Amino acid sequence: MTELLYQPPRMAKANGIDLCYDSFGRDDADPVLLIMGLGAQMIHWDDEFCADLARRGFRVIRFDNRDIGQSTKMSGGKKLSPLELLKLRFLKIPVDAPYRLSDMANDTVGLMDALGIPSAHIVGASMGGMIAQEIAITYPQRVKSLTSIMSTTGNPKVPPPTREATAVLMAPPVTTHDEYIVRYGQTWKVLRAGSFPLDEARDRERAERTFARGLNPAGVGRQLRAILASGSRKERLRNVTAPTLVIHGTVDPLVRPEGGKDTAASIPGAKLLMIEGMGHALPIPMWPQIVGAIADHAKAASAKIR
Repeated sequence: MTELLYQPPRMAKANGIDLCYDSFGRDDADPVLLIMGLGAQMIHWDDEFCADLARRGFRVIRFDNRDIGQSTKMSGGKKLSPLELLKLRFLKIPVDAPYRLSDMANDTVGLMDALGIPSAHIVGASMGGMIAQEIAITYPQRVKSLTSIMSTTGNPKVPPPTREATAVLMAPPVTTHDEYIVRYGQTWKVLRAGSFPLDEARDRERAERTFARGLNPAGVGRQLRAILASGSRKERLRNVTAPTLVIHGTVDPLVRPEGGKDTAASIPGAKLLMIEGMGHALPIPMWPQIVGAIADHAKAASAKIR
């Protein structure tokens, strides 16, 4: 990674809060905005992944969502209880939340405003895909193309996570360094849903970097509440006009494959790419296929705009 290609983390005022972001590629290149998922810092878009995308002619921007990493920490909201989850699933009683996915979509558009970006290719993973969908619904003029990865529509008919993935999601938070390093490896072993030695070899380094940037367990809880309180986007997704690519793994234990299929079926003209053997992660061996698909989709969309 050359100095020319990378601009280190900075803060931007967006939607009344501070968001930490960095970027790869030339400032005048076609912008791609990467939105990460629940409890995941921007560095979960690996440096090499971002640099590879930038080399294909894009300005790649990643950022910490509110309540995670080095962006503004919010307040309020109790820890989510199993009883609330049961009420939501079986009685359809809504979950209270200090903010919703629409607020996080406004954060993202606020970041674009702060960076002087009128429109961008919006790429979201997991919760980030949900936020990206919200942006495409509410701010169609800001979206050159939409790529929704390992995400879903909020449709309650989509199968829930596996028991093992649910246990990972609801596990009590750890706070000490050593506990976190161990938990990180355990979590990604479940979410990757397979053997990926290259990623497993990097787990400790990734965990160390994440821990050093700061943990916020209460913020992860608020993000989860935001997802649950936001309900289904399925009907509103019919109004999305941006060229859309949906990428999903065939063995995703957290957001089941049906979530990706439902997303693609709900958005007019959406393309669906199911990646064999991919779980709820972006494993290193699959980067060429994923980065290539994002880049080809974005370039095709930009060519139509011209």
